[in-house]
Amino acid sequence: MPDEISPDSVTEFLARTLASIPRADQRRWGDLYVRGLLSVDGKKTMRALAGNGRGSIEQSLYQFISKSPWDAMPVRRELARLFQAQAQPRAWVVQPLVITKEGRHSVGVERQFVSQYRRVVNCQQAMGVWLASDRLSCPVDWRLVLPECWTDEPGMRERAAIPDGVDACPPEQCAIGSLADMADEWSLHSRPVVMDLRESDPYPACAELMKRHMPFVIRVGPAAQHTVLDLGPHRAAPAGLAGALSRHRMPVEWLDHSTDTLRATSVGATRVRLRNRQLPAEYKELLLLGAWTTAGRPGPDEFWLTNMPQSQLGTVYRTAMLGRRVERDLAEVGDPLGLRDFEGRSFRGWHHHMTMVSIAHAIRVLAAPQPVRALPDRRTMEKSAA
Repeated sequence: MPDEISPDSVTEFLARTLASIPRADQRRWGDLYVRGLLSVDGKKTMRALAGNGRGSIEQSLYQFISKSPWDAMPVRRELARLFQAQAQPRAWVVQPLVITKEGRHSVGVERQFVSQYRRVVNCQQAMGVWLASDRLSCPVDWRLVLPECWTDEPGMRERAAIPDGVDACPPEQCAIGSLADMADEWSLHSRPVVMDLRESDPYPACAELMKRHMPFVIRVGPAAQHTVLDLGPHRAAPAGLAGALSRHRMPVEWLDHSTDTLRATSVGATRVRLRNRQLPAEYKELLLLGAWTTAGRPGPDEFWLTNMPQSQLGTVYRTAMLGRRVERDLAEVGDPLGLRDFEGRSFRGWHHHMTMVSIAHAIRVLAAPQPVRALPDRRTMEKSAA
């Protein structure tokens, strides 16, 4: 176990998060599995986690993850509550995860186009919801994106033990389902949702989040594809969206979580109407943010849609940048702990493994010493948000 992690804190954290698992022997295997994730270097195979025990221990760990019928949702709910209490997260960040595979037997695997790679990849795709603050973040819920070839074929469903009621859905809809469950059933304090929907139509996700009265900051592609200016009464028409955004530009200071440095970005905002491509007469009134992140560029090169107030422009943009905190923690903590290492074939096993890795992730980031970083003082933040 890493030196900075207190054995007593690990024992207490595991006792709390695993308490909903009904059988004492299953809780013991869960405890062993998480401790293995934290202490074993390299790929987190069952054999590696079993350590010197091998044999019967390896088989018992496999049984606990892939076969045992314990419910992962109560475990994740308790994990989210504990992390919320200790980390005071400022946002719920939706983070996609691509898990490349060699074969075709793992649940959900298909040769499919992956936008972040810009090519066809043999892989699983998943959507994670992370609780994020400026200092740390942790995944608390997961959805495996199942292609239709897995959900519509009875033989494939049976082989992977995919439960009834689990169907194919686009990645962004999987994420919305996860967010809805967290908001409705987990008793968490609501936080702004941060998502990246540059590769899809943002209207369905925005409409669903607005219906649930959930604040959000969603990154979109070139804004003219989705939005039109909301001129309203007594407003003069500027020279298009870029002109409207430029009219209200202001510098916003924010912490770049990828480099732990303070940066300032010119950000503008204007009211827009988000169009429904399926029903053009329907629209949602939102705030569009444009950010000039490239020096010398005449127009903004980042666009974000939000239902948060324009008076909080600085806070909105800093919230959006928490996605970088998640990307960093995914690379530096989640991946080394084994987020992409599950080799089993069952739907249940994948979710069990991801739940155990999420617990290990929380233990690791909560125990790590937090460096003193040059955060903006309160006066600077209030001035930027004015």
